[in-house]
Amino acid sequence: MTTSHIEKISSELELNNSQVKAAAILLEDGATIPFIARYRKEATGSLDEVNVTAIRDRLQQLKDLDQRRVSILKSLEEKGHLNDELKECVMAAETMAILEDIYLPYRPKRRTRASIARERGLDPLAKKIFEQNGADPLKAATDFIDPTKSVETIEEALAGARDIIAEWVNEDQQARKKLRQLYFSRAIIHSRVSHGKEVDGAKYRDYFDWQEPALTAPSHRILAMRRGEKEDLLNLSIGPPEAEAIEILEELFVKTDAEDSTQVKLAIHDSYKRLLSRSMETEIRLATKERADLEAIEVFSANLRELLLAPPLGSKRVMGIDPGYRTGCKIVCLDRQGTVEHHDTIYPHTSENRRREAAQKIKNYVTRFRIEAVAVGNGTAGRETETFINNLDFDRSVDVILVDESGASIYSASETARKEFPHLDLTVRGAISIGRRLMDPLSELVKIDPKSIGVGQYQHDVDPSGLKQSLDDIVVSCVNGVGVAVNRASVELLTYVSGLGPQLANNIVAYREQNGPFTSRTQFKKVPRLGPKAFEQAAGFLRIRNGQNPLDASAVHPESYHIVSAMTDDMGCTVAELMKNAQLREKIDIARYVTDEVGIPTLKDILKELARPGRDPRQDFEHFTFAEDLEKISDLEPGMNLPGIVTNVTAFGAFVDIGVHQDGLVHISELSDKFVKNPADVVKVQQKVEVSVLSVDLERNRISLSMKKMPGKSAPKETSRPKSKNPKSRKGNTRNKTSPFNNPFVDLLESS
Repeated sequence: MTTSHIEKISSELELNNSQVKAAAILLEDGATIPFIARYRKEATGSLDEVNVTAIRDRLQQLKDLDQRRVSILKSLEEKGHLNDELKECVMAAETMAILEDIYLPYRPKRRTRASIARERGLDPLAKKIFEQNGADPLKAATDFIDPTKSVETIEEALAGARDIIAEWVNEDQQARKKLRQLYFSRAIIHSRVSHGKEVDGAKYRDYFDWQEPALTAPSHRILAMRRGEKEDLLNLSIGPPEAEAIEILEELFVKTDAEDSTQVKLAIHDSYKRLLSRSMETEIRLATKERADLEAIEVFSANLRELLLAPPLGSKRVMGIDPGYRTGCKIVCLDRQGTVEHHDTIYPHTSENRRREAAQKIKNYVTRFRIEAVAVGNGTAGRETETFINNLDFDRSVDVILVDESGASIYSASETARKEFPHLDLTVRGAISIGRRLMDPLSELVKIDPKSIGVGQYQHDVDPSGLKQSLDDIVVSCVNGVGVAVNRASVELLTYVSGLGPQLANNIVAYREQNGPFTSRTQFKKVPRLGPKAFEQAAGFLRIRNGQNPLDASAVHPESYHIVSAMTDDMGCTVAELMKNAQLREKIDIARYVTDEVGIPTLKDILKELARPGRDPRQDFEHFTFAEDLEKISDLEPGMNLPGIVTNVTAFGAFVDIGVHQDGLVHISELSDKFVKNPADVVKVQQKVEVSVLSVDLERNRISLSMKKMPGKSAPKETSRPKSKNPKSRKGNTRNKTSPFNNPFVDLLESS
């Protein structure tokens, strides 16, 4: 970290140098992003997680640039090329592209046409022609004919000289800079179907003869075309009009209209077609891919955040059902802590006798285990199983909720699930996951690789390391933003807590199992290998309910407990009384407690937390009702107005679950009556929306929807099914708002 880096990042992010420097020092010292944003506001000037993340990422980019700079300087020095002027240029390079342009003429090369020409002694001829002082190329070339060097004719001599000139043009920094500007401003992406691949590449037919400016091409189209090229179904090229590129080069290098300049022109054309265009196309391919990756990762990250922060049902006795037809429905009964009390398999969709048997079992289990809610997976036979449960009469009020099961099968076969339930079949583990993700989506979904949750686009096409970093950042942000009840948390959930990680998470669980529940945050220090730094980073995000100190259940950091003690002493009350009594808190003058280390931002956070200690920031759980009597795509008709839940937001629109086993697409042009540039500005994952059916393609299993207000369109009625004979039973076609993408609507949009 250097002063120049701090100043550069400050300028780019429009922040004060002191803010960037403070964040950089904290990051270098091992502090996590959530900790810095939540507990070091005085140091950073209240930078949020977005800014701290941007500082971290930019620092890494500059570090990578510096490492490459050192490597290049070392190479130049070892080969005897380094001088003061060249060193100054290398040190002044602000981007990797400029740095590589400087190094290009000196970089070790394989044997090229230019190097072969030099071996034949044609370098002086090339220099003479390139000077363009009016020399006759034919006469000049005569002196270089030498059969012993494989130069037998004038044309061979001139061709070799042009090869050398072409390499000079290719390695010229000014030429590369101007062409780079042209490519990045005027390049066109051309996509064409590969010869004879019209049938095999049918899903790419929109790109069989497609072109658009690379500068404005959206992420999803860039990634789609690249995938088609990778599968040898499309031919892809990116470049500006060739005449414009040649004109730029001729303006740089052609001095006259004489014969020697004609040779230079020939060399320029060859240099562009054989060297520069390929090099520049590689650069712009990488640049457009990087931009497309960033956009796709941003979409994925935003969707993942909404999904992880889905409202939890809470501590209820839940029956989880992983539905199926022939193989039956796997059911589990969970207590309020998510512990498995019983599991079984029922067959309500095979015969009438087995249906009656299944009904009796379900009713018995609801009574026996005092079930309060039933979570039904929304996969195969999901709606049918939900209908079956809804038609049963229970002795209590039971909510029937359709839960998206995306990723449940991946979890059930994972090492995590095997460790958690070593003696249970993987299908039973899937039912457990469905039930638990209704109770607390965040706690359960952290056990699944974020990529497998499937709320993004082209997640298998983007840079894996960039995707992992971004998704991990989102999970860490969500986990620490919500806080973790340490006495109930799984190893997987604890792993994402600031300052911990897999090893310390395992140590915490092991200590808890050996010594019983934690009763005080100070006990964390007794966990093996959990030292002062880890305690500092993690303690504020770990909650202890009903512990010795009421503050242990809050987000107030232990390092600030003395401040609360001072407040209670001044108010003449206990911490518990201060938390309960708003009038007491209103009397506190926080300015009295300002110190060199603690300022107004932290004191305001403390008062806010005292008012709502440890409150879950997620919204309250809401039921959602689909339109009745719609269970499959064939039930749909154009013109229907229906309620739905947004399951995925992409760059080209949003997918909406309307309860027919197949999500429909609301194209970006149909999201609003107003112009929409970014779908995320209009909709979010799990948002309840009203849609109109535009068209239904049964053959291709596609549904086209609109959120525009049609003339005469009325709000969809959230009707319920016929009332149960049992007035205590709360029925209806309901589902959890936790609904990740699960839709093959667009062939090129991958679901996990």
